[in-house]
Amino acid sequence: MRVYAVIFMLAVVPAFVVGDTPANCTYEDVAGEWIFEVSGYGGDNKIDCTKPGPVTYKLHVQLLFPDVAVDVQYGTKGFWTLIYNQGFEVVLNNRKYFAFSEYTQQGSQVTMNCSQTLPGWSHNVIGSDWACYVGSKVGPSKVHTVRKERRPDFSQMMYRNDKKMVEKINRAQKSWNATIYPEHEMYTVEDMRRRAGAMNGLGSSRPAPAIVTNQAKRAASSLPPGFDWRNVNGGQNFVSPVRNQASCGSCYAFGSLAMLESRLRIATNNSIQLVFSTQDVVSCSEYSQGCEGGFPYLVAGKYAEDFGVVEESCYPYEGTDISCSKEKAGCRRYYATNYNYVGGFYGGCKEELMRAQLVKNGPLAVSFMVYDDFMAYSGGIYHHTGVKNENLKFNPFEITNHVVLVVGYGVEAGSGEKFWIVKNSWGADWGEEGYFRIRRGTDECAIESIAVEAFPIYP
Repeated sequence: MRVYAVIFMLAVVPAFVVGDTPANCTYEDVAGEWIFEVSGYGGDNKIDCTKPGPVTYKLHVQLLFPDVAVDVQYGTKGFWTLIYNQGFEVVLNNRKYFAFSEYTQQGSQVTMNCSQTLPGWSHNVIGSDWACYVGSKVGPSKVHTVRKERRPDFSQMMYRNDKKMVEKINRAQKSWNATIYPEHEMYTVEDMRRRAGAMNGLGSSRPAPAIVTNQAKRAASSLPPGFDWRNVNGGQNFVSPVRNQASCGSCYAFGSLAMLESRLRIATNNSIQLVFSTQDVVSCSEYSQGCEGGFPYLVAGKYAEDFGVVEESCYPYEGTDISCSKEKAGCRRYYATNYNYVGGFYGGCKEELMRAQLVKNGPLAVSFMVYDDFMAYSGGIYHHTGVKNENLKFNPFEITNHVVLVVGYGVEAGSGEKFWIVKNSWGADWGEEGYFRIRRGTDECAIESIAVEAFPIYP
């Protein structure tokens, strides 16, 4: 792999989730019996799994909905989760197994084999013994063939703001305000597509609604009516500065690393205030797809645990798919651990659980659907209005997802409307000084469906 550190604990550290692989596999497709063929034990995290070697071990595993993995031979139990619709991770017998689902693409036709994985990575839980593996489901293959919609290619057309759209939004409702951002017109339609979150255009796979236990409800009822990690105990701010991802589809890196930055500040009472390198993730992580997108679970969690992250000064952001290169001499890597979906597995998330984990542990990386009207947001409590930008020949934001950081929540005085406070990565001049508020408790634009947390390791 394209990174340069071996993991020892040395240091700190329905929506369509971004990512350009066209896999679209559901729990129904993946749950069942699998054979993992493992090769190359004894490697480190530089192992190249693009062409796995001879099989040295076969693991027979049962994946039970929604999150229990069983070693069929020995009966031991572990954990597994989908990573949206793109692949899955299994933790069993003190080893982790992660791979993307297999797909092939010929022109506009995409064939997804949800009963097979691409070559993936396995390592023991302390990250000292790496191997490669390929997973094959027992029984008939679950193959889906779809044809991607052919659309006129306007991707290099310059993006145009729509004044009439803004006027319609502001007439249609009083909850939030829309405005024109002149800087948007410096980007192409393709640039804005990436800025909103990369898109592969095959549709989405929403998890089954989670059940909130009575215990979780009681815990949520004891929380304060409002909370903001930017203003704790009389004004202490634990959130790192707002940044700008520009035209690269790197929101997944910004939202994920912003979570680690904030949680590191919280864990050290603001004595360690770092900004981590998003370019390192964009250029070097094989768990992501560069400027075409990625997943917080695989960045704030898996990449940060397996390889660590570096400070921004070690690998400054360029916002392009530049090749991975070594960071500056003397730079250290910071690690995270105990990454998970809020609720325990993909599909387990609920608003009450998000609030509880937010207050207890710190900000959360979340994903949500970006529509045309959101691009014009300037303040207030956002909800989707359905108003579209008529200057575009087609809607490039129809099936996208954007990763951001929830830092707090509250209730609007007067209207009583509940909201989340969310940090974006479109610069401090957008929205409410780089932040936005969005309806809470209604899963607005799927913002309550996929929340991820991880815990930085600090000195």
